[in-house]
Amino acid sequence: MEESVLNPETFVCCGQHAVCEKELLMKAAASPIEYFDDEELDRFIGRAANDYTPAEEEEFREVLYTMFTREVGDWLRSLQLRGINLPDGLRDEVLLLV
Repeated sequence: MEESVLNPETFVCCGQHAVCEKELLMKAAASPIEYFDDEELDRFIGRAANDYTPAEEEEFREVLYTMFTREVGDWLRSLQLRGINLPDGLRDEVLLLV
């Protein structure tokens, strides 16, 4: 299942969404990754969401609270495309903003 989510060639549309997720996935894969003045977070690529120190979590929080609320979804997508997991301690804050 994981491969089908990441690979647009094997992804099958479920038909339950107004816009097919396959189209969104293909569009995201084709467009360049957008950065939010957060290139320093690339050092966390592959880090588990529950494996951040409080100081590292604060780095994510600083980026989060310097952007417009409308940008948060795009930032999360950028992190995902870059292979960066959001720290567990920020999930509730992010959900309130999205």
